[in-house]
Amino acid sequence: MTANLRLRVTVQDAWDEIPLDLPPGTSLAELKVLALKATKVMRDPDEYLLKFRGAELYDESRSLTDAGLVANGAVIVLPRRRRPVR
Repeated sequence: MTANLRLRVTVQDAWDEIPLDLPPGTSLAELKVLALKATKVMRDPDEYLLKFRGAELYDESRSLTDAGLVANGAVIVLPRRRRPVR
């Protein structure tokens, strides 16, 4: 039995850090959806990207461990496109 992986996920739209305990086999796409739901961001998940240690995680079909995420790692969910500043 494999223990869950605890991650600290920040969604830029809400600037909230959410702790998530997920099985290591969870896909990056599912992580993104769960983080957006937890912060009540009601946008299409495809409009967002994931970053870990400053690098974008491109292949969201990979599992958390395959992507190199570690326990207590910090992941950021960012909009793909920049928004204009007014």
